[in-house]
Amino acid sequence: MENQVKIRQPIVTVCGHVDHGKTSILDCLRNSAVQAGEHGGITQKISFTSYPIAQMKVACPLIDKSGIKVNIPGFLLIDTPGHAAFTNLRKRGGSLADLAILVVDINEGIKPQTAEVIQILKLHKTPFLIALNKIDNISGWRTNTDKPLKESVESQGSNVRQIFDERYMTLIGSLSSFGFESDLYYNISDFTKKIALVPCSAKTHEGIPELIMMLCGLSQKYLTDKLKMGKEPKGVLLEVKKEKSNNYIEAILYDGELKKTDEIAIANFNTEKEPIVTKIRILEEIEPLCAKFKPKESVTASTGIRIQLIEKDEVLPGMPFEIYKNNLQELKEKFNKEISDKIKTKNNGIIAKADSLGSIEALLFLLENQNIPVLKAGIGNINKSDVIAAKANMEINELDVVIVGFNVGIDEDANELIKDQGKKIKVITDEVVYKILEDLVDWRTQKQKDIEKKRLMELVPICKVKILHQYVFRNTSPAIFGVRIEAGKLKQQMHLIDEKGEKVGKIKNIESERKSVPEAGEGMEVAVSMPGINFERAMKNRNFMYSDLGESQFRNLKKNKDLLSGAEMKMLQEIAEIKRQEKADWGI
Repeated sequence: MENQVKIRQPIVTVCGHVDHGKTSILDCLRNSAVQAGEHGGITQKISFTSYPIAQMKVACPLIDKSGIKVNIPGFLLIDTPGHAAFTNLRKRGGSLADLAILVVDINEGIKPQTAEVIQILKLHKTPFLIALNKIDNISGWRTNTDKPLKESVESQGSNVRQIFDERYMTLIGSLSSFGFESDLYYNISDFTKKIALVPCSAKTHEGIPELIMMLCGLSQKYLTDKLKMGKEPKGVLLEVKKEKSNNYIEAILYDGELKKTDEIAIANFNTEKEPIVTKIRILEEIEPLCAKFKPKESVTASTGIRIQLIEKDEVLPGMPFEIYKNNLQELKEKFNKEISDKIKTKNNGIIAKADSLGSIEALLFLLENQNIPVLKAGIGNINKSDVIAAKANMEINELDVVIVGFNVGIDEDANELIKDQGKKIKVITDEVVYKILEDLVDWRTQKQKDIEKKRLMELVPICKVKILHQYVFRNTSPAIFGVRIEAGKLKQQMHLIDEKGEKVGKIKNIESERKSVPEAGEGMEVAVSMPGINFERAMKNRNFMYSDLGESQFRNLKKNKDLLSGAEMKMLQEIAEIKRQEKADWGI
């Protein structure tokens, strides 16, 4: 018996789109096991919950009824912040989670953040099941927690059943586009081939026992080999909580047994530096189904721990740690490979920051999917050196003058530098990663259009101006008079024609508010001077003037019409019509 392999708790993360009920499902899983008189079990924010099998059987009598022989000691539920899905939960070789519950609102289906989570689950090959939440929001749904879930679904009214069927079938279709086959859990015979959908309601608790039973069944049947405990303790730092006297670190021990007397090595994000080697001052373990920690001499995986270190070097969230046995070089190589494998940057691109190693990895993965290169990636607040790096991109590529920050702030001196640059450096920060990507893609699309339009207009400036007959400042050559720019840009040295296609002359100078300017944009009223013109004789019967375009210039503009505004397109058409009075196939 002494040599019998120990089975550790599976690590389960609950993830999903904002507002789809991720937190409610987590609370439901926890509180359903807290008996009367112990209500309010989880009140404060913690990163994980220990859920022993004994309490699980209280919450789910179906486990004993089903005849499933459960050998696992319980589960460690990970409560990841809504902004991060479960992206900051990683270890060497993939996801820290053994299993994931993806929460999807049956009435809304797959949303952008759901799609991102599915991509990351696929990347890490993390098995998952789907909590098809909010069934009680289907109009006319009759909740019946006394019946088995399958019976409850099948006993709904025909209209309700039709809505339910349409919505879950739509979800099956969406999952199929990601390469996953899926079905309602009670229709599946082989769970290795299909993703299980468990209809449920965190509000009414309907379907929650079935969700717990599926967790147990899947873990028992498909994860047993993966759950065999190794000898050496390994873990990941989740969160560094700074306090006046000392910093506490919440971490997950995902393998082996960790003793208070052990010396550990923590990876350094700067791969040129050595790992941080430290002894443990305080070792505490999370107690079952509550937010309290208890001091321990040793802890066994998988479990949530809180540690205080003797070494004062700053450690970063998401960093892996292992036991130190005078093997610093070996650990440095192992940690560095892990970090460099995941944090890949390019020779050009934007600046990316995030709050942990897993978060920056996920951000880089999602940016790569959008074909957005990253020059520099880091953990922590946006700092002065990030701003300097972004500023340097002005000379290389205007599309890369961007800093994105996933769940991080901006240092004061960095903020000052950003303000000094006016609007030249774009900073996009958010607690929701898909919002960052959405805003970044929108900004880059618009910026690309602006860059192309600027280039186009430099090659082919176009303009339509209205002559303001009431503002004539000089009648004889050079005539000086007022005009309003109706569309495009009026520039110095631009040659103009009238509505009949006759050449009028060249703009020598443009004045706005008594100052000479090189150009004037749409809506501006300016004074212009045109040599060789007598206003009274040349302009009396003219109301509009247009830039004089060649046919190849016209074709080039037409080819790039997506860069032109409605007013500019209308003006282009007017120029073509003017030119075609003399040559019918002009510009065709």
